[in-house]
Amino acid sequence: MRDTVYVLVFEGFADWQVALGLSEIRRPGDWEVRTVGFTQEPVTSLSGLQVLPDGRLDQLDLGAAALLILPGGHVWLPSQVDQVAAAARCVHDAGAPVAAIAEGVFGVARAGLINRCRHTGNWASQIDREVPSYTGHEQYDANVLAVSDGGVITASHLGSVEFTREIIHTLDLYNRSDREYWYRLFKHAIPPPWFPGVATETVRAA
Repeated sequence: MRDTVYVLVFEGFADWQVALGLSEIRRPGDWEVRTVGFTQEPVTSLSGLQVLPDGRLDQLDLGAAALLILPGGHVWLPSQVDQVAAAARCVHDAGAPVAAIAEGVFGVARAGLINRCRHTGNWASQIDREVPSYTGHEQYDANVLAVSDGGVITASHLGSVEFTREIIHTLDLYNRSDREYWYRLFKHAIPPPWFPGVATETVRAA
């Protein structure tokens, strides 16, 4: 049963890029979130939070994996990018999606997962510089902050809300209208009509 969401943690990972998404994944109570590292030694995020990984990246249960999340942060060593690419390819080949934001996109690019599908990132030339084997230039979309295609979610470091929206859609956490209400709330601070006081304010405005 695919009920486990894995998130990579490493020294200097950008915790805020994935925090909103993880909270939404945990909200229904149907998914298990497990952190994985290059080792099982504690790591410290860019915000200063210390995290003890639940397991290692090379120990993923592919049968249980519902999603692998790759945050950005300090650029990984080349050997670590290779490990991320291998894990991303294994998860994707096993039929589960991979979500990458900011520098996390390097991992799916190195795995060759975005050469033929629409994707985005911080900027196209950054992927070129960090991943010489990348050939997806014509598929790069600079006009979106996050996009999902071909079983891969990619996002700019400025698109954590959009990144979360794509995760919500991929895991089918809410129905279509609720997803739109969610996005309006977190992106534009527009509360849904069922929030306390919203109906009253609407009547007053009318």
